[in-house]
Amino acid sequence: MIILEHLREIFCEVFDDDEIELTPEMTANDVDGWDSLSHVNLIVTIETRFKIRFTQKELLTFKNVGDLNRSINDKVSINR
Repeated sequence: MIILEHLREIFCEVFDDDEIELTPEMTANDVDGWDSLSHVNLIVTIETRFKIRFTQKELLTFKNVGDLNRSINDKVSINR
Protein backbone atom coordinates (compact mmCIF):
# COMPACT_ATOMS: atom_id res chain seq x y z
CA MET A 1 0.00 0.00 0.00
CA ILE A 2 1.38 3.39 -0.91
CA ILE A 3 1.87 6.12 1.65
CA LEU A 4 -1.01 8.26 0.38
CA GLU A 5 -3.42 5.34 0.92
CA HIS A 6 -2.15 4.92 4.49
CA LEU A 7 -2.52 8.66 5.00
CA ARG A 8 -6.10 8.54 3.77
CA GLU A 9 -6.92 5.85 6.34
CA ILE A 10 -5.37 7.99 9.08
CA PHE A 11 -7.24 11.12 7.94
CA CYS A 12 -10.53 9.20 7.87
CA GLU A 13 -9.88 7.96 11.40
CA VAL A 14 -8.72 11.26 12.90
CA PHE A 15 -11.48 13.32 11.29
CA ASP A 16 -14.12 10.57 11.64
CA ASP A 17 -15.02 10.86 7.95
CA ASP A 18 -14.79 7.87 5.63
CA GLU A 19 -15.46 10.08 2.61
CA ILE A 20 -12.17 12.00 2.71
CA GLU A 21 -10.27 11.80 -0.56
CA LEU A 22 -6.71 13.08 -0.25
CA THR A 23 -4.98 15.03 -2.97
CA PRO A 24 -1.45 16.44 -2.86
CA GLU A 25 -2.89 19.98 -3.01
CA MET A 26 -5.24 19.47 -0.05
CA THR A 27 -4.80 21.79 2.94
CA ALA A 28 -6.42 22.17 6.35
CA ASN A 29 -8.95 24.53 4.76
CA ASP A 30 -10.26 21.62 2.68
CA VAL A 31 -11.11 19.33 5.62
CA ASP A 32 -13.99 19.99 8.01
CA GLY A 33 -12.77 19.95 11.59
CA TRP A 34 -9.06 20.34 10.82
CA ASP A 35 -8.13 22.69 13.63
CA SER A 36 -5.08 22.94 15.88
CA LEU A 37 -6.14 20.09 18.18
CA SER A 38 -6.99 17.71 15.34
CA HIS A 39 -3.72 18.69 13.67
CA VAL A 40 -1.79 17.52 16.73
CA ASN A 41 -3.79 14.27 16.77
CA LEU A 42 -3.12 13.81 13.06
CA ILE A 43 0.64 14.30 13.38
CA VAL A 44 0.92 12.04 16.44
CA THR A 45 -1.07 9.32 14.69
CA ILE A 46 1.07 9.62 11.55
CA GLU A 47 4.29 9.46 13.57
CA THR A 48 3.06 6.41 15.46
CA ARG A 49 1.79 4.49 12.43
CA PHE A 50 4.82 5.17 10.26
CA LYS A 51 7.28 4.93 13.19
CA ILE A 52 8.83 8.29 12.32
CA ARG A 53 9.28 11.67 14.00
CA PHE A 54 8.97 15.15 12.55
CA THR A 55 11.01 18.07 13.80
CA GLN A 56 9.25 21.31 14.64
CA LYS A 57 11.03 22.90 11.69
CA GLU A 58 9.70 20.23 9.31
CA LEU A 59 6.15 20.67 10.56
CA LEU A 60 6.31 24.40 9.86
CA THR A 61 7.30 23.80 6.22
CA PHE A 62 4.29 21.63 5.29
CA LYS A 63 1.95 23.62 3.05
CA ASN A 64 -0.29 20.74 1.94
CA VAL A 65 -0.79 16.97 1.99
CA GLY A 66 1.75 16.59 -0.81
CA ASP A 67 4.50 18.10 1.38
CA LEU A 68 3.51 15.79 4.23
CA ASN A 69 3.48 12.77 1.90
CA ARG A 70 6.96 13.57 0.52
CA SER A 71 8.40 13.97 4.01
CA ILE A 72 6.93 10.66 5.16
CA ASN A 73 8.23 8.95 2.02
CA ASP A 74 11.74 10.32 2.64
CA LYS A 75 11.70 9.21 6.28
CA VAL A 76 10.31 5.74 5.53
CA SER A 77 12.90 5.24 2.76
CA ILE A 78 15.71 6.07 5.16
CA ASN A 79 14.39 3.54 7.71
CA ARG A 80 14.27 0.66 5.22
